[in-house]
Amino acid sequence: MTATLVIGGARSGKSAHAEALATASGKRMIYIATAQAGDAEMASRIAHHRQRRDTAWETMEEPLVLGTAITQWSRPDTVILVDCLTVWLSNLLFSGQNDYPDVGPIVPPTAFTIERQSLLDAIANASGDVILVTNEVGMGVVPQGAISRWFVDEAGRLNQAVAALCDRAVFVVAGLPIMLKGQPC
Repeated sequence: MTATLVIGGARSGKSAHAEALATASGKRMIYIATAQAGDAEMASRIAHHRQRRDTAWETMEEPLVLGTAITQWSRPDTVILVDCLTVWLSNLLFSGQNDYPDVGPIVPPTAFTIERQSLLDAIANASGDVILVTNEVGMGVVPQGAISRWFVDEAGRLNQAVAALCDRAVFVVAGLPIMLKGQPC
């Protein structure tokens, strides 16, 4: 089992790179999509990703219980590609039932902690290869709003925890992969 983190900014080429890694494995390919088409722009992004993948991919949509999905689909002859962790994190953080003024529903801290740990456990115990795509959100200016700073902090913590578990980490900039950890992909 090999776990690979592919990290980069928006439109850096990280998803295409992750897909190429999965294809090169020669294994059965499961694509776990975390995005939900909540508006026309996101529906367009999802359509773009779908068009890029050929019929060899099996696509599963899982916006919240990602650890369970990885555990369910992980097999020695399979590579799972999760795209992406920051969308999943956003889904999870704002999936709660408590409405806060000017923010919306936020997941209770206990539920967040449980799902985050479930994801980390699934990565650590996967019986097949896992490739995880995530956004690097901490290289820009510090956001002004508390909710934006909270998201950036949680994304940074999640990325660090996942990178620590992974055998390889690749930073993609302008479509070019730069190895951060492990052997070249």
